[in-house]
Amino acid sequence: MILLGTLVNAGAIILGALLGRMLKRIPESMRQTVMQGIALAVFILGIKMCMGSDNFLLVIISIVLGTVLGEWIGIEKGLTNLGHWLERKMGGSQGSIATGFITGTLVYCIGAMAVLGSLDSGLRNNHDVLFMKALLDGFSSIIFASTLGIGVIFSAVPVFLYQSAIALLSTSIYSVVSETMLDAILVEVTAVGGLMIIAIGLNVLEIKQIRVANMMPALVIAAVGVPFIDWISKLLS
Repeated sequence: MILLGTLVNAGAIILGALLGRMLKRIPESMRQTVMQGIALAVFILGIKMCMGSDNFLLVIISIVLGTVLGEWIGIEKGLTNLGHWLERKMGGSQGSIATGFITGTLVYCIGAMAVLGSLDSGLRNNHDVLFMKALLDGFSSIIFASTLGIGVIFSAVPVFLYQSAIALLSTSIYSVVSETMLDAILVEVTAVGGLMIIAIGLNVLEIKQIRVANMMPALVIAAVGVPFIDWISKLLS
């Protein structure tokens, strides 16, 4: 079953969010300190992801162009409106669902594990990577839900759609992109994702509110930029 790993991943997020809501009676001071600790860990993870880049100029260009495109499209506004719609349907307080939904969606969709795990599921029916990701996402959703609210549970939907699309299209991806090129693309996409992860950490710490969702097109630009640079290099050599 190609989508087994993705189903388990989405289920782990839902289960973790439900468990997290049971812990909502944790004292506010404790929740705040725990969330700050998670934000610092996320910040360091983002730095580690960025350090793997082989072409940091591409990372910068991708972030700039991707953010311009994202601001023009209004991705953050769209996600926020969706979160507020969910709040109205569930009777939640203003911002309580939107914040958890957006944060969860970004954290769980950005990173190499989502891409590599989905490719493994689609090509080899091997779900080990996504099972590991499910474990990590499940534990983090417990903390996120207990601090950011039940909105985290809805991030399971975009995670399922995103990873399912990659798994189902995996054969087509490998037919047009070599394994070596795919590895190079993942390195730069991970680095761009790392910068976005750092921004999420800053948001959670409330140091600076950054519209991270509007940076998401940068991931696509980085993915396209790697083969484009390779093509230019071969053309000029």
